[in-house]
Amino acid sequence: MSNISRSDFLKMSAMGVVASTVTPRLWGRVLEETTAEDTELLQQLVNGNDRSVERYLDFLSNRQPMSWYRPITGAFAAFTAAYFHPQSKFYHAKELIGNMDEAISELLRLQYPDGTLDSGGNRQSPPDTGFYLEALCPAAVVLDRQNAKEMTPVNDKLKNFMRKAGEGIRTGGIHTPNHRWVVSSVLAQLYSIFKDEKYLTRMDEWLAEGIYQNKDGNYPERSRNYARVENNAFITIGRLLNRPELFEIAKKNLITTYYYMESDGYLVSLDSRRQDQNKPVSIALYYMDYRFLANYYQDEMLGAVTKKIESLPEFDRLVLSRSLINFMEDSSLLQKVKAGSELPITYTKFFTGSDLVRIRRGSITASIFGGTDKPLIVASGRSCNPTFFTFRKGEASLDYVRLSTSFFSTGYFMSDGLKKDDNRYTLQEKKEAYYYLPLPEDKRNPEGDYKHTESLDHRFWSKLDFPSRPKDTLTLDTKIEITEENGHFQMDISVDGPGDVNITMDFCFGKDGELQGIEAAQEKDDYFFKDEIVKYKKGEDVIEIGPGKSEHRMLRGLDGEVYSTHFGTLKGEGMHVYLTGVTPFKHTLSIK
Repeated sequence: MSNISRSDFLKMSAMGVVASTVTPRLWGRVLEETTAEDTELLQQLVNGNDRSVERYLDFLSNRQPMSWYRPITGAFAAFTAAYFHPQSKFYHAKELIGNMDEAISELLRLQYPDGTLDSGGNRQSPPDTGFYLEALCPAAVVLDRQNAKEMTPVNDKLKNFMRKAGEGIRTGGIHTPNHRWVVSSVLAQLYSIFKDEKYLTRMDEWLAEGIYQNKDGNYPERSRNYARVENNAFITIGRLLNRPELFEIAKKNLITTYYYMESDGYLVSLDSRRQDQNKPVSIALYYMDYRFLANYYQDEMLGAVTKKIESLPEFDRLVLSRSLINFMEDSSLLQKVKAGSELPITYTKFFTGSDLVRIRRGSITASIFGGTDKPLIVASGRSCNPTFFTFRKGEASLDYVRLSTSFFSTGYFMSDGLKKDDNRYTLQEKKEAYYYLPLPEDKRNPEGDYKHTESLDHRFWSKLDFPSRPKDTLTLDTKIEITEENGHFQMDISVDGPGDVNITMDFCFGKDGELQGIEAAQEKDDYFFKDEIVKYKKGEDVIEIGPGKSEHRMLRGLDGEVYSTHFGTLKGEGMHVYLTGVTPFKHTLSIK
């Protein structure tokens, strides 16, 4: 099928309608440099959407019971885009009308009287209902612009669903910081569709709480997964309601996010306070945010990141497969991006708000982290990742370095911050454990019934009224100094305290490489140093670590009592090489 002309596309997406919602200054900045559209990207989006339509058709015909409905809203959006885009092979395919009716009818059936829907274990959830509308609102805009008579029954059902959902979102609450902005952006979209001021009133109540962003550009949850949710929300509100000051907030985070990126496009998430702290996400999820602001600001760095994302393997799955509806709703996204600058590939960035350092020297990247939340509390919303170092050379990846001791089952070393002195980085932690002495006479209870309290080292609970007891204290001091020279790292580790405490360092490498200089431990993918130097190779890239040592073979209980009590573990996937010793422990090794 021939490419759609610019005039036809602008007519289809009703650019004039969109432009009426923003200032001439805003819209002019988007288009002042060029009005050329990216026709190649458009065709990729259409093709990706068509493939998704085929998958969604199969999904709807074989759908199993579920309590998570984004596939249904995603299907509706994909069907809408395909039906109305002239380059789609499903353009004006009548069968899609029935599929769209089926999808929206199912959502109406699942909707509670208050307008909300479930999402997994979140029952009658206003914020999750907001996430569902993120796909439906752009579809509603396209349906309204096209004003196709054959779609009237479907559009009426959609509007009925959206109005009810809007009430649930408008009057309901949230769980997390980012939910406020998701809800606000959806309310802005509902206002732009229905012109009901009550949506703006509630949105402004949320915005009046203030948007926190630290000096590094991170939001309170320090989550790469949820930062992209927040950026998208601020851009949506700014675009629809002419509040360009919100773009500055998103821009600051997007610039920071680049420095979290590894060569494969995945983002370091060591400092996250949410579930992605052990499950990194791809920068491809940020694509539309980078693209919009690159055009708005005519910013070459944002444009260069946009083009970088287009080269990533995840671009098809995370962008092309589901974004056509957004490009049809906001045609400014289709403008060619200015990307005249090279992205920085040599830098040292110290994000002091998270105690995270990111270092890049060409194809070598490293992270140093000392910013876990104290005391250790295993919960969503707390930073509790014990990884203090990562290293990557091209394809070869040292996913993490951790240190654990057998000191009173207190588990992993988690630094009390991070200090930088030129090219030297210092991590330190002082652990304390206690023996509790008899209660003072005035605290005794003849019946032996004492308060059920937490031990002062936060390891366990018991009916011993710990705060009222005198105690004997034992300490363990750990200090790690990391020095960097041109992408080579030296690590000086010292652990001082009671004698003969087991020290275990865990070097976790990517599971698809090849290790040399090791001997097998008891469990699969666990190894000890056999040679002085261990080498890890993947493709043409090699990482060397050493010298090693192997003074004990005890690998149980590395996580500590907080985890073992619940039969849990923090051990990640990959090949683990253990360096072991005992206190007093002093060791120097290099990673290169």
